[in-house]
Amino acid sequence: MKILNNSIVKLLLALALGIVIGQFASADIIRIILSIKQISGQIIFFLVPLIILGFVAPSIAQLKSNASRIILFAFGIAYLSSVGAAFFSVATSYQIVPLLNIQSNVGNAVTLPEVLFQLDIPPVMSVISALLLAVFLGLGTAWTKADLMERLLQQFQQIVLKLVTYILLPILPIFVAANFAILAYQGDVARFGIFLPVILIVIVCHYIWLALLYGIAALYSGKNSWHVLRHYAPAYFTALGTMSSAATLGVALDCAHKSDVLDKKVADFSVPLFANIHLCGSVLTEVFFIAVTSQLLYGQMPTMGTYTLFILLLGIFAIGAPGVPGGTVLASLGLVISIVGFDDAGTALLITIFALQDSFGTACNVTGDGALTLMVQAFENRKNKKDL
Repeated sequence: MKILNNSIVKLLLALALGIVIGQFASADIIRIILSIKQISGQIIFFLVPLIILGFVAPSIAQLKSNASRIILFAFGIAYLSSVGAAFFSVATSYQIVPLLNIQSNVGNAVTLPEVLFQLDIPPVMSVISALLLAVFLGLGTAWTKADLMERLLQQFQQIVLKLVTYILLPILPIFVAANFAILAYQGDVARFGIFLPVILIVIVCHYIWLALLYGIAALYSGKNSWHVLRHYAPAYFTALGTMSSAATLGVALDCAHKSDVLDKKVADFSVPLFANIHLCGSVLTEVFFIAVTSQLLYGQMPTMGTYTLFILLLGIFAIGAPGVPGGTVLASLGLVISIVGFDDAGTALLITIFALQDSFGTACNVTGDGALTLMVQAFENRKNKKDL
């Protein structure tokens, strides 16, 4: 999640600048800003299928056709944890968001002037096509042990990473500023203050989900998971500062090694693996923010059917997301647009608000890895007993 570590100030400045400009801009200025938004958005959304291919396909290919049951088990519980956290977030949002009395501007917004000029840059393929192609390429590469193809996918991943770093990230603050200028021109931006209590609610949800994960780990392993969790405070607070699972990895490993119920060899395998595939806190946050953003901008939350499809696919994206600067939100941007139906304003708001709490989502991800490591250890012990 390097984008949020390096660029959160830029995003916040872009947000503030956009609001100021939008409140004082004339219709002619807004016409120019609309063009800037349209072109920058086209470039960003053109890159979305490439991001999907560049990060999902190599992640699947690296499993290899002879991947052990332990690795498959680790991927499975990481996926279930992210998906479970997402559905927990949906259930919570359906109960809490209506109580927040979020006022939508649907039907009351100022009419926007015509765009000065626009440039259409259609993506090379749809989001769903990119996802399916990524899955098939990854599986085919793993099944056939195609080492050359695996290296090509890894090189393509590096190419996409550079495109994101040198093109997407510099454009992102411009896109955010343009969207917030338009939102400010259209109505009352004070309603965005609703996200402050929402962030606090999300953090509480993180703690509830961690408690549930460690409870499940205790039941599955037959061991007291508190002897893992009580050592994870340094990793949690390190993640708050770094906003990066990778940057926190050394501290997380040290925390796992201090536990008297975790085997060091299992921790050395599991903790680095989960740092790259387990994003329960980030997924939980994104889903809750989608509900609030949708209610705020469009007057209603997504339906359960929409959420179900989005979450099941989001769990796959979360496995490949750590390689993407910006993590879950940027990796799943195509799903947010194609399935949830967010427009430019919705995606800009979601990206910016997600940045404000990213450190807490990362801390939840890292701390949850301890619970999953305990489950992997229990699974390995049972597997070894069966093989005897």
